[in-house]
Amino acid sequence: MKHPMGLMKFFSCSILIFFLACGGETNPRNLFDIQIEGNRKQLQQGESVGVSIQNKKGKTIDHVSYFIDGKELPFQSGKIVLDIEKLGNKLLEAKIAYEGNSIAIDKKIKVLAKMPPEIYTYEVIQEYPHDIEAFTQGLEFHNDTLYEGTGSGKGRKSFLRKIDYRTGKVLQQTDLEKEYFGEGISILNDKVYQLTWQKRMGFIYDLSSLKRSDSFQYGESKEGWGLCNDGKKLYKSDGTEKIWILNPETLVEEGYIQTVTNKSIFNKANELEYVDGKIYANVWQKESMMIIDAKSGAIEGVINFGGLKKRVKQHDKLDVLNGVAYHPERGTFFVTGKNWDKLFEVRIKKKEDGDL
Repeated sequence: MKHPMGLMKFFSCSILIFFLACGGETNPRNLFDIQIEGNRKQLQQGESVGVSIQNKKGKTIDHVSYFIDGKELPFQSGKIVLDIEKLGNKLLEAKIAYEGNSIAIDKKIKVLAKMPPEIYTYEVIQEYPHDIEAFTQGLEFHNDTLYEGTGSGKGRKSFLRKIDYRTGKVLQQTDLEKEYFGEGISILNDKVYQLTWQKRMGFIYDLSSLKRSDSFQYGESKEGWGLCNDGKKLYKSDGTEKIWILNPETLVEEGYIQTVTNKSIFNKANELEYVDGKIYANVWQKESMMIIDAKSGAIEGVINFGGLKKRVKQHDKLDVLNGVAYHPERGTFFVTGKNWDKLFEVRIKKKEDGDL
């Protein structure tokens, strides 16, 4: 009779050999791999590109289908068409039927915008007074009243306030507790939503009284930066390439877009404003703004706001451009910056030859 320990070792080795054999045979990556023409990893939206399956074990392949984000891609004559809505980092998945079996494999790719961003500039229509002590993080209009959210300045709490933009007069204000650094704001369904930076928490206020009514926790998003809405859902930037899409009732992050150009994925979206299917986003630490397609994430335009900062009072606490609000009745944008003493009403226009 064999020793029990010897039997255990025998069965353990047998089981190990069995699983190694099975794993070696059925592990999808040991059987097949996705090959992209030119070994490219960066592709463009709408592009037709050649793909094939590397058949490592000489299996008989019956059928192959290709998918991104669960959507089957058109495939003909050895080429797929990257007909997808949302751009950025993606997994190209191949579902392979072979010899009565089926498996799925994938490959990491980047799907970028089809066209480069167009360049825009601005025309100042009017200047208005702005609180030089306001470390602006969010701006939004509602019925001709400007709402502003700020971060914490030196010795000063973050706040949410209503402003008469023509005079700079504060009509109403609610301060945040000192432990919270206020960020972007947005107004939807008679509520004001305000983010905080690194506490992974946002606040909800009554639009009329600015009395806080509720709070919410972030999901997968890293931090709170900018916020806007399209009338149905909220969009939230977090300092990464992602702009998260939130359900305004549950505040659950239901998805995201990624901000991309035709050459790279970009991660500098800060304060946000939604206008006619586009998200206008301050570029963090830059005197510029992106125009982003809200469905795909493609950066379709870049607005150069160079020179605007020179038109405000120069002082020790002066910081970067931040804060964008669209006035629908006037059809113009209002922009300012952190600790700027002016609010600018501007018209955005495509850059022409000779424009600075």
